[in-house]
Amino acid sequence: MIDLHAALKERILVIDGAMGTMIQQEDPSEAEYRGSQFADWDSDLKGNNDLLSITQPEMIKAIHRQYLEAGADLITTNSFSATTIAQADYGMESVAAQMNRASAELAREVADEYSTPERPRYVAGVLGPTNRTASISPDVNDPGKRNVTFAQLAQAYGEAAEVLLDTGVDALLLETIFDTLNAKAGIYALRKLMRERGEDIPIMISGTITDASGRTLSGQTTEAFYNAVAHGRPLTMGLNCALGPDALRQYVAELSRISRCYTHAYPNAGLPNEFGEYDLAPEEMAEHIGEWAQSGLLNIAGGCCGSTPAHIAAIARAVAGKAPRELPDRPRAMRLSGLEPFSIVS
Repeated sequence: MIDLHAALKERILVIDGAMGTMIQQEDPSEAEYRGSQFADWDSDLKGNNDLLSITQPEMIKAIHRQYLEAGADLITTNSFSATTIAQADYGMESVAAQMNRASAELAREVADEYSTPERPRYVAGVLGPTNRTASISPDVNDPGKRNVTFAQLAQAYGEAAEVLLDTGVDALLLETIFDTLNAKAGIYALRKLMRERGEDIPIMISGTITDASGRTLSGQTTEAFYNAVAHGRPLTMGLNCALGPDALRQYVAELSRISRCYTHAYPNAGLPNEFGEYDLAPEEMAEHIGEWAQSGLLNIAGGCCGSTPAHIAAIARAVAGKAPRELPDRPRAMRLSGLEPFSIVS
């Protein structure tokens, strides 16, 4: 069986598209979210997509299958909000571990269905950003206020990651990072967990450039963000969400230039329209990403919000046969960051 490291050296891999978009197309009812297991839960559960891995497993497996049929090499678990912190919105902190377990088991089962010795399919255990920010105040009138601590984030990430690892994921994906301190808590938790388990599971780190400023929500440029989290020794580092491929390209190019690890990118299918829908057609999106691949910017490509199996199929065709990005040989340097990068080359 070809491991993920070896596969990345051979070709550009394709990651799946949006889980939320596909769930919205299914439009499950409140009763379907609850299932028989949570029929008497005392708060509304509609919109808690990770719960569907428990209550509607066939729906989630069908979505995974559609992406694999479209050409995805790597599928992501339906666990974006399956941390005790994010699940507090529904009062379901105690169910978070069960969500992670169910989500990983479903993805593993379907990936194994489609795997062959020549072309294995991989599972990335998703750890979303949570709905709290460790470095940004939730109150504009109180800049020093925080609604979560580094230790709380690390504990939540560690608990979720342990369940994902127990269920046999091939990598752990810290994604849609808008606050770098949250990501650092995640990295700390994952590295601590691996030391305790005596394992070394690949980590994928994916930041989000939130708008035309070219910065994350916590204010960092692409290079500053890279410098701030590179100590996590990720297998891949990249960008996802927020922007469409046209606006994201310059930041993908910047990350490709500086990253000493493999790079990935899975942008939104354009920007949402006035109805919150995404209008970028599959072939148009694939044209952008095909150019990125042709320019040597990518090791993994896919789609985020608004993307569907049709988008992933088009992207798979666009990157097929194109050489994967080669890792650069950057000079040794002290690379620091605040909001901007700062490097001292020896």
